[in-house]
Amino acid sequence: MTQAIRRWDHIELAFEAETAGNPFLDVSLEVTFVHGHRRLPVQGFYDGVNHDGAMPGGGVWRARCMPDALGDWRWETRSNLPALDGRSGTFVCEPPAAGVRGPVQVVDRYHFAYADGTPYHPVGTTCYVWNHQGDALEEQTLRTLADAPFNKMRMCVFPKRYLYSLNEPPCYPFVGEVSGTYDPALVRQRNVPPPDYWDFDQFNPAYFRRLERRILDLQALGIEADLILFHPYDHGAWGFDQMPREVNERVLRYLVARLAAFRNVWWSFANEFDLMRHLTTADWDHYFRLVQTLDPHQHLRSIHNCMSFYDHAKPWVTHCSIQHHDLTQVPRWLALYGKPVVVDECGYEGDIGQVWGSLSAEELLVRMWLGFTEGGYVGHGETYWNPEERLWWSKGGTLQGESVARIGFLREVIEAVPAPGLDPTGADGTGNRLVPEGNWNKVAAGHRGDDYFLFYFGMHQPRVRTFSLPEGRYRAERLDTWNMSVEPAGAGLAGTVDIALPARKHMAVRIMREG
Repeated sequence: MTQAIRRWDHIELAFEAETAGNPFLDVSLEVTFVHGHRRLPVQGFYDGVNHDGAMPGGGVWRARCMPDALGDWRWETRSNLPALDGRSGTFVCEPPAAGVRGPVQVVDRYHFAYADGTPYHPVGTTCYVWNHQGDALEEQTLRTLADAPFNKMRMCVFPKRYLYSLNEPPCYPFVGEVSGTYDPALVRQRNVPPPDYWDFDQFNPAYFRRLERRILDLQALGIEADLILFHPYDHGAWGFDQMPREVNERVLRYLVARLAAFRNVWWSFANEFDLMRHLTTADWDHYFRLVQTLDPHQHLRSIHNCMSFYDHAKPWVTHCSIQHHDLTQVPRWLALYGKPVVVDECGYEGDIGQVWGSLSAEELLVRMWLGFTEGGYVGHGETYWNPEERLWWSKGGTLQGESVARIGFLREVIEAVPAPGLDPTGADGTGNRLVPEGNWNKVAAGHRGDDYFLFYFGMHQPRVRTFSLPEGRYRAERLDTWNMSVEPAGAGLAGTVDIALPARKHMAVRIMREG
């Protein structure tokens, strides 16, 4: 009986074989998936010894593919290990399960959509090492996410040693064992040489199985896993930020082989890449091109900054991932790079001693509304201290802040914009459409042609605003972004009109063509 796989799910092939030497370095496996005249080469990976003991001394190799076209598929293997070479099989790709839309793609210079064409508007959160906390806390995080408005999660492949994140992970990515006591004084130092703990020639498959499990848990919740591949926050604890270049490359090959078949994966090459000062721009260019070449499904690719930007205009970058507090810059970045802009880090709602981690809920919400209204996307984060030092931004757990429900309202507003979404009014230097006073009286604004306009006033509290409408008739609504309410503000509007406002902050105006 022919195996059936639903579109955009993944098929996994498993092969057992005996081998000598290092299976991570000495054995190659490539599986070519064929659909009609199309050939999709996929790299296989070693997943450790077989768990049932059926083949003493043997191991398991796997290969995964995400079929994206309906109908009959076949596959065939090529390997330097005879037991893995020349294998073949078939399967059929059936229509996707209800609600499955495929991987997210860039559709134009401002917007994203799922593979089936449904617009996707990233409303993300940051939870760097939630997946390195052990099952109890990780499952609590998943329960929190199930009731939260987020559809993207920034998370690290490697563990992190930083403020409020000084614990050891449940296991480690390489064969080896931590020995000695970590010096907390190192948490403020960078580029510390790696300790001699690890055999960088041998991965620990159990570590990557844990990562896979959490990615698939997010997939079941409809959440994209924005995977941070490298980061500088190790400070001599494990040395994963200072690995030799050839080990970094081996990591990337292994991650692509294991994870690229999961539809909700994004590749974020680094968090604050410019703090990893031993790596050059040429290194990052090479890592981007390598993953672009290896990934058969071409998942989204980005890189995140601390102070200096990577050149997001380079062809292997699919979208901008930016850390910056000034969301009025979004139209400039859109014009400069010609790609969707996601401000993944604009600051965090919280109360810790760092400036970036002590924003009020109001301030975070204002920043998010500014960025979305200007045609970009902005991510959430939360850093409220608690005695267990389980801060959402680092370890996950539960959310305390007042912004979360209001971000849900923001998501509803943005998802109601006609497809594919808001264009940035002013990105071409023309200023705000419909506002006759000119740029000196500028407010955050976005539009969808002449059919839809959104204006956001933030901390301003006008009693009235004047708009000059294009030809036709329009209706308007007042949106209270803090109290999450919508009320009519006029119908059958034409020409130059005054729209009354309640003279309080957090207001927005939505204007839509009638008929």
